[in-house]
Amino acid sequence: MTSSSIGSSTHLVRNALTFSNIKRLLVIAAAAAGLAGCSANPVYSTTGVVLSSYAETEATPYVLEMTDARMACSLGESLDPLVYSFGRVTAPPATTGSLLMLLAANCSEYELMEAELEFLRADYEGETRAAKHYREQVKRLNAEVANRRILAFNRAMLAYDFNPSAETLECPFLYNDQDELTFMLGLVTGLQAIVNDANSGGVAGVPRNIAPEAERAMRCLDNEKWGGIPNAVRAVVWLLLPDTRPSLSPDPWVVLQNSSQLGFDRGFRVSSALEIVAAETFGRPEVKEQAIASAAAAEDSMEVSNAFPLLDAVANRILVHASDKHWVAEYGYRTPSSEFGSLSPISQRSSTKTMSLDGLL
Repeated sequence: MTSSSIGSSTHLVRNALTFSNIKRLLVIAAAAAGLAGCSANPVYSTTGVVLSSYAETEATPYVLEMTDARMACSLGESLDPLVYSFGRVTAPPATTGSLLMLLAANCSEYELMEAELEFLRADYEGETRAAKHYREQVKRLNAEVANRRILAFNRAMLAYDFNPSAETLECPFLYNDQDELTFMLGLVTGLQAIVNDANSGGVAGVPRNIAPEAERAMRCLDNEKWGGIPNAVRAVVWLLLPDTRPSLSPDPWVVLQNSSQLGFDRGFRVSSALEIVAAETFGRPEVKEQAIASAAAAEDSMEVSNAFPLLDAVANRILVHASDKHWVAEYGYRTPSSEFGSLSPISQRSSTKTMSLDGLL
């Protein structure tokens, strides 16, 4: 064998070894990538599925049985980003997600309520700068609430594959009470989002056609079973958009009053809260006064629903806030605990003596 042939053979062997090494490295890299996938993504996917299942089957029923509305909203704010962060590796749970975002929106609304009272107090005291400050805060918080509520609405529609704008109404298949509740609250939340967006100056850009869509979709739910909420929503939409009101339907205010009473019978005052919000929106102080008095009277006699006490707890905050707004605007302070149900102090209605606090200070 010549030296040249030996050199060529050596070169071929060296190339063969080099290719072999590269192949081996590629195999190792592929195996490493496979192992990385097995140790990461499947674990995340499994965790996401477990967490989503827990949120739907355990956390959601638990929170609906709570009576502390503020704590419930905190659960929504904290759990929603955790559950939905797993949407990168598994399908996000739109059903539970709708309720979680609804609760998160309630947290923002509670901040909004405080800002509204601060604005009214500043206005009552003649503090112009403070009033401007809180008025702007109210608008910004309305935008935040609207953004969260439209997201909750969209998730609810997605969860049940429901197209609210479809020409022909096709009700979704709702397996149980929790599904019915989630769907119904999604529609209510969409309607609320319109009001919040309007109060923000249209910052969130919530579509106004949600209102007639919600009115139509409420026909998919049993009005008696859900304490008048479906008909109360429909009545509010009739007031907002008179053209949506059927020709033979009763007066919307009568529907709202009857819905409130039905809600008392079923153990949650959501319909009553809707009646009061409608009275505020459309400038009916006499309706608001009567509705607050009825809600306060029901508080003593009504047996709160064991299945969904959170509904009444959330509604109660709306009722008290409506009363507080009147009291702060008229008298400069919130509704006294012993006077919820009335829109004027006892001293202006009777000669009842009040205790002097001088000796206690």
